[in-house]
Amino acid sequence: MRDQREVGGAWTTFQHHWKGEPAADLAPYVTHYWAVSWDLRGQPPFRQKVVPYPQVHLSFLNGEPLVRGVSRGFVVRTLEGRGRVFGVAFRPGCFRPFLGRPVSTITDRTLPAAAVFDGAVPSAQTVDAFLLDRLPGPDPATGQAADLVERIATTPDLTRVDALAADAGLSVRGLQRLFSDHVGVAPKWVIRRYRLHEITERLAAGGAVDWAVLAADLGYADQAHLTRDFTKLVGEPPTYYAERYPRRPSVR
Repeated sequence: MRDQREVGGAWTTFQHHWKGEPAADLAPYVTHYWAVSWDLRGQPPFRQKVVPYPQVHLSFLNGEPLVRGVSRGFVVRTLEGRGRVFGVAFRPGCFRPFLGRPVSTITDRTLPAAAVFDGAVPSAQTVDAFLLDRLPGPDPATGQAADLVERIATTPDLTRVDALAADAGLSVRGLQRLFSDHVGVAPKWVIRRYRLHEITERLAAGGAVDWAVLAADLGYADQAHLTRDFTKLVGEPPTYYAERYPRRPSVR
């Protein structure tokens, strides 16, 4: 049976989410800091579903710093008792200068931060200074990769890799190499992820969704194709996932 704490926003009764801005000099590389705290004392553990984005994270759980590469599918983390995790969300395409090798080498992997930062171990309290000390120099390829991901995110009708490659003045193969090196996942995956992100945005806004109309809006041939892609990425069909959010007046 489904955990009813997943339904209708009930998870907000024991979880708190926070976002904060990084130091100004880190803004080209870091989108935000984040924290999640929970209090499940007296309750069973909760299986927290985390949907993927093309971002690398530096996170701190129980004081242990970890670098999490881009995950190509959803992951489930078990929350129990009382706890808190703090993290740094790197701008898509911008972790390559810190890593020093293709970001695809850590895709779907979690590593101790010391293995990434040459033995140095950051702390949550000093992460600003830690990253500023390692601030990389300008890299045109990093900027190009980040700009292309931003273009995907902000252009709802962009659904084809060849169209993105043409806009960037690259061959499809050249675009794929750029994304492997700097983003960690293929451009096709990123395009699909951001189009499906628009579904979760609408669900979070609340209200009923006309799935057939939404499928057409996002460039899918029909609702079945949208449902297949969404389920593969998130682990459950969109109508089932929609139950996680509180219902509000209808949104079209």
